[in-house]
Amino acid sequence: MIEGKFDSKTLATMNFALDQVCGQTAQGERHSVRKRIARQIVRCAEGGKTTLTELTAAGQRALNEAAHAAK
Repeated sequence: MIEGKFDSKTLATMNFALDQVCGQTAQGERHSVRKRIARQIVRCAEGGKTTLTELTAAGQRALNEAAHAAK
């Protein structure tokens, strides 16, 4: 799991970013949407970008991609 890859501060920031992005849409509570957003946030953090702004932006991109894929 990801717990071993990141420190507790980064994990907390990642969780907060996930909740922020998912809270922007009614679709955000769907497991598949949350999973897609979470994956993008993890990739962002793995790349060394761990600020709330960077992680939220990564999640927002995933949300936008999911919206376009649904159309």
